[in-house]
Amino acid sequence: MDYKLLFDLFYQRYGTTEQIPKLVFAPGRVNLIGEHTDYNGGFVLPCALQYGTYLIIRSIKEPVLRLASTNIDYYAEIPLSGSFKRIDNQWVNYPLGVMKQFLQRKIPLGGMELLFSGDIPTSAGLSSSASIEMVTAFALNLLSETNLPKLELIKLSQKAENQFVGVNCGIMDQFAVGMGEKDHAIFLNCKTLEYKLVPVILNGVSMVVANTNKQRGLADSKYNERVAECQLAVTYLSKFMDIRQLSEISFMQFFKIQNQIPDEVVRRRARHVISENQRVLNAVTALWNNNILEFGSLMNASHESLKENYEVTGFELDTLVEEAQKIHGVIGSRMTGAGFGGCTVTLVRNEVLNNFIEEVGKNYKEKTGLSADFYVAEVSDGVRSVGNFPSHPIP
Repeated sequence: MDYKLLFDLFYQRYGTTEQIPKLVFAPGRVNLIGEHTDYNGGFVLPCALQYGTYLIIRSIKEPVLRLASTNIDYYAEIPLSGSFKRIDNQWVNYPLGVMKQFLQRKIPLGGMELLFSGDIPTSAGLSSSASIEMVTAFALNLLSETNLPKLELIKLSQKAENQFVGVNCGIMDQFAVGMGEKDHAIFLNCKTLEYKLVPVILNGVSMVVANTNKQRGLADSKYNERVAECQLAVTYLSKFMDIRQLSEISFMQFFKIQNQIPDEVVRRRARHVISENQRVLNAVTALWNNNILEFGSLMNASHESLKENYEVTGFELDTLVEEAQKIHGVIGSRMTGAGFGGCTVTLVRNEVLNNFIEEVGKNYKEKTGLSADFYVAEVSDGVRSVGNFPSHPIP
């Protein structure tokens, strides 16, 4: 990131004052395995990426919030008096939701000027929303000198998305963005928030994120639909077991009582969640044993279940995964994120990396008419302060 250019853009929009701006960064995340288990209290295995959201923030004396982005034209100027309200489907709802969470905790906010700039592909399933939320929460924590612990910032960011934006996401995205560490995945129990850092050793192997570039217009509504279906599965199964979430059932237990779910579609939703939970446990063991081949086979099985049981993939994601799996040297490939478009994550040996990108990209375009974007991903650290910078343009 060109910090000088970013600060030049900040001063062009907002002018100069004696107040020193702060620069904060929050990464995006990719989930290696454990999809749609988080809001069911299950296990996930995400990691933070080198791509993310930068935020320059500065206090001002006027009782107003000014929010701008280098990525999207929409600009908002909102008075601090009165209550925050959601603004259509605009990106500013993510930081506004976080600000409302601070106010609900009786943390006063003064006037501020904010400029966001991100290099996460939007609507790709790499948690650009959680990245915006966490960079805002971290920056407000710095500016207000409140010293909220990072876990509290994670929880309030999730609440912002649930209650203000209106997406019933679990806590995985915000947790990965907040707690990520370089060269480690996060093995997270979404029910208890206990977690362990698991080394990701990719000797001779690259992690490639491929964006379908399919618009994900139905993702939020379908996501909420899947949440409701899982809750219905719990309602059926709780008549026979004392459970509150699907993650409380082992796969063997589910195998014995699955027919107690009369709705075949709801039964398949539960089958995915419970089997995916077990795949995460097996994947963590594989990483600890540095068994990357076993890890890859679990990725493949995860995608198959997301396709057949959870039905959140679609033609574009399935095509990207199928074309990837045809390439000699690919260890495993699966969709990542909510689905209905978005991204895949693939482990591919370095010696075939260029061929992989060329062949999969060509075949994908022939079959879908869309051009995929490929990113060689690095496992990075979580949200952090980049530093304070001069209050005037850098010469």
